[in-house]
Amino acid sequence: MTAHALHGDLESTALYDLPGPRTRRRHFLYGIASTVVILGLLAWILYLLFDTEQFTAAKWSPFTYKGIQELLLRGLGNTLKAFLYASVFSLVLGTVLAAGRLSVHRPVHWAATLCVEFFRAMPVLVMIFFIFVALKVQPLPALVAGLTLYNGSVLAEVFRTGINSVDRGQREAAYALGMRKTQVMTFVLAPQAVRAMLPTIISQLVVALKDTSLGYLITYEEFLHAGKLIASNLDYDLPFIPVVMIISPIYIGMCMLLSWFAGWVARFERRSPKTEAVDVAEAGPGTVLPGEPR
Repeated sequence: MTAHALHGDLESTALYDLPGPRTRRRHFLYGIASTVVILGLLAWILYLLFDTEQFTAAKWSPFTYKGIQELLLRGLGNTLKAFLYASVFSLVLGTVLAAGRLSVHRPVHWAATLCVEFFRAMPVLVMIFFIFVALKVQPLPALVAGLTLYNGSVLAEVFRTGINSVDRGQREAAYALGMRKTQVMTFVLAPQAVRAMLPTIISQLVVALKDTSLGYLITYEEFLHAGKLIASNLDYDLPFIPVVMIISPIYIGMCMLLSWFAGWVARFERRSPKTEAVDVAEAGPGTVLPGEPR
């Protein structure tokens, strides 16, 4: 057995014992039972949809009209616009607040902490309504501002935790080399922390994407608002179900696309020459060490 295979076996058994035959058989039965329950639930949902005649041509023919298709595409475009603005501004705000929380200057630290704790505790919908109604801001800026304040404060805690999770020796070694605090943060701590923070960052951006649907409450013409407008003008029973069956897969697909992008970035970083391990030859008898006279 090679050293690599032995290392893999040790990793697989370090946290828990390998299951025996009875445990594997029990897990297999659990898997079968879970599959049967899930398939039964799906069959029941399909039965209800067919029973209420949700797949008849009359209920789906309106979606072949060009006007309805353009309304859905315009709503999807508005959703993506709000998401892009909110995600960029949230990342910027999160970075600024995280830097403030990590600051050694007490006024800056406490001001950033107050902002983070306040906006994290406030419901997103309340902030959006306050900006839209009290401050009389247009729907798109109000939606983006509310999403930015909430998600930016959450990302600030993610960034701060990620920076603090880097081994303290990395920081001390960088200071020992004469680097300033900004250089240590930019070139040593942040690049290492990003890889650990990336899944959480993407998860929070998925939350921001789903929260763009709150825009319909302030008359912003996003994707959900377009679906509600279509459903309210259809003249058959349960018009919302076909609309939901069109809108939901698109939302799920966008969230899955974000998750795929996060995985691609993580794989790209692992393949990057800057992060790959470099083989260093062992020092031989004739090797001259740095600082040693030749």
